[in-house]
Amino acid sequence: MDRPIATTGELFLLHQVRYEYPGEIEALRGIDLVVHQGRNVAILGANGSGKSTLLKVLDGLYYPQSGEVYALGRPLTEKTLAAAAYANDFRRRVGLIFQDPDVQLFSATVWDEVAFAPLQLDWPLSEVHERVEAMLQWLGLSDLRDRPPYRLSGGEKRKVALAAVRAVKPEVLLLDEPTAFLDPGSVDPLTEAFIQEGLDVVLEGRTSIVIAHRLSTVKNADRIIVIREGKIIEEGT
Repeated sequence: MDRPIATTGELFLLHQVRYEYPGEIEALRGIDLVVHQGRNVAILGANGSGKSTLLKVLDGLYYPQSGEVYALGRPLTEKTLAAAAYANDFRRRVGLIFQDPDVQLFSATVWDEVAFAPLQLDWPLSEVHERVEAMLQWLGLSDLRDRPPYRLSGGEKRKVALAAVRAVKPEVLLLDEPTAFLDPGSVDPLTEAFIQEGLDVVLEGRTSIVIAHRLSTVKNADRIIVIREGKIIEEGT
């Protein structure tokens, strides 16, 4: 096939992407994928099917051994992300929520964690305060604002990680199993929040790509991708 060229409205374009872990463990095998602006995409599949690896490729954390990845109209490679201007623009516009929140959280308090990214972008302090308070209230974290993240439960850490990434209003949200660390009592309220958030994302022209096992979490998706053994086997609504 000819070399793909990203066009207007295409946030991500992957062409024959292959990724292999050490030990010849093949995680992605010839992935072709286009993600358009303003879409809610759900990625489904069994454990070990390559879902999380694909999300990390989209976030520029993993670079494929072969194939091509375009993001925001440019090749997404180790070389392009080495350029400060592109890297800053990409990290501002694309936010990833890891499956394990412990790899994301590092600040002294919950409030500091959510405020960190807006402060790095030099937002006015009044706007930072307003945004942080809105995120804490949205996810029911207001009473935990002064708590160190490492002293939170798994579900609470997950919510803080989401609030921290969502605080800067990225154009693209990449979410790796957003209910993975939640107890049953937390799932329903958070699922409802994700449904409303997904609608807001579409209305605001933003994009979300969500890995999930619970179909209720992605019931607002307008595109569903099923992965098996590193290959996309089904796509639809």
